[in-house]
Amino acid sequence: MTEGQEIYDVLVVGTGASGMSAAVTAAHQGLKVLVVDKAPLYGGTTARSGGWLWIPGTRLATEQGIHEPPGAARAYLQHEATTHFDAARVDAFLENGPKAIDFFTRNTCVQFDMPPVFPDYHAEAPGGQPGGRSMVTRPFDARELGERVAQLAPPVPELTVFGMMLGSGKELWHFLRAFKSLESFMYVARRFGGHLLDVLRHGRGMTLTNGNALAGRLAKAGMDLGIPVWLNAPVSKLLVEGDAVVGATVVRDGVPTEVRVRRGVVLACGGFPYDVERRKQLFPHAPTGREHFTPSPPLNTGDGLRLGESVGGWVDTTIPNAAAWCPTSVLQRKDGSQGVMPHFIDRAKPGVIAVTPDGRRFANEALSYHDFVQRLVKACAGLPAVSCWLVCDHKHLREYGMGAVAPFPLPIGKYLRNGYLRRGRTLEELARAIAVPPAALQQEVQAFNRDAASGNDSRFQKGSTAYNRYQGDSLVKPNPCMAPIQNGPFYAIRLVVGEIGTFAGLATDASCRVLSQQGRPIPGLFAVGNDAASVMGGNYPGAGITLGPALTFGYVVGNVLAQQGELGAPAATPALAPAVAQFDTLPA
Repeated sequence: MTEGQEIYDVLVVGTGASGMSAAVTAAHQGLKVLVVDKAPLYGGTTARSGGWLWIPGTRLATEQGIHEPPGAARAYLQHEATTHFDAARVDAFLENGPKAIDFFTRNTCVQFDMPPVFPDYHAEAPGGQPGGRSMVTRPFDARELGERVAQLAPPVPELTVFGMMLGSGKELWHFLRAFKSLESFMYVARRFGGHLLDVLRHGRGMTLTNGNALAGRLAKAGMDLGIPVWLNAPVSKLLVEGDAVVGATVVRDGVPTEVRVRRGVVLACGGFPYDVERRKQLFPHAPTGREHFTPSPPLNTGDGLRLGESVGGWVDTTIPNAAAWCPTSVLQRKDGSQGVMPHFIDRAKPGVIAVTPDGRRFANEALSYHDFVQRLVKACAGLPAVSCWLVCDHKHLREYGMGAVAPFPLPIGKYLRNGYLRRGRTLEELARAIAVPPAALQQEVQAFNRDAASGNDSRFQKGSTAYNRYQGDSLVKPNPCMAPIQNGPFYAIRLVVGEIGTFAGLATDASCRVLSQQGRPIPGLFAVGNDAASVMGGNYPGAGITLGPALTFGYVVGNVLAQQGELGAPAATPALAPAVAQFDTLPA
């Protein structure tokens, strides 16, 4: 039994990028919007992410002098999505992505920076590009959030240094070269100094970067529009009248409230990374649903998918990959909790290889995280567990770091003591420490070292693509991803399978309307972000292919809600609602 009723135009369930972009877009056009989240902090998966967005054809790219051939992005996505290419949704994404960037950068504090070169993950494929599609959220001063900064979800602790968030790209480059370049040393010193002052004054760092910056900027945009946000407020059920979703029961701090909507409910709950039963169903490497380790928020348990299914929506389980796979390593934190470290770029650095429990290399270590995991699962078929070991020597570890282990001068002792980092004075000793055949490991290292001398990885072609080389070390010649592993002691970290977001989601059309099994839209119900089936067809074409569509389709659904008219009322005419007319021209 509910203890009250409130009426809004739109109810958005979730405070990540997709939900907040929908809320901001709708509120900007005069709609009364409420955002709810069952978590005590806002930001969802976005706050833990890298903050990159993949959107082709933006003004930011043309300002860098990047003009891609007409139709290239569509051809690339068709190549990537293969059998799950949804022309209508892809066209809606490509048409509205640049418009979404213009809307946010011109009307809100949400801002981005476009590096001149950040290759697509498969830049050599038809329609692939060497740059101009991936952008990163501009750093944000948390003081602009006022008291609400205390409710912003933190980044993954393992991706910080003394609690300081490091920006992707140029900032990370400076930190890796702090003791090689005076310019980089001075940059790092200034950054640390500013962070320490913030901690003394405010109790935490105030420079938000990556996904934390995006979550903070979207929150500020919502604050500027007066959008209320209820935290600790899960949705227990959707309200249905006739065939339409007309609201939801929201349990706010334990008190059920009936929230009625005039226009619609938007599901943006972050997918199902912690839904053990759905993982069991859809993750080949997790037969019990528990052989999986994710840095996603623990409260992302698939609520949006279940809510959609409860009123006739369906989850597309035929997608080739149910999640955006990422190799991860697991460690114990000081407080006894479990930390999960995503391995994005360390595998591409020179002087590191990955071997399965039989001591053999199985893939190009510099592949994208999504591609690397697919090779790992295949290589471990028939083995008791899906895992591998990253192996390097002392010089590499202190120069680049590996996983949660930072480079010199930060100490490594605690990682050796808690077993996260394994060490051996010789390769044979390391092999015994990680229970792989010593002869096999020695043979793999010797073969890799021979290839490193010429710069040609004869078995797996590490360093052969634009993306490989971008993530390597450009100062290393002739191959930025290869250097000999020869100076003991030697080290290893165990990798297991995780993800940075789920792909299998509710089927939706180009207007983000949730579809029934028969392909009919469910009136009043929309899904965006990881609650909707991936527009990428279960593949991972480039940096930001979750947040790019999240922001774009949030913008799309915000416009659709503003133009469609109230539930049960006659549809708006094209003359009054050009946005609806635009989407209705796309095949459903």
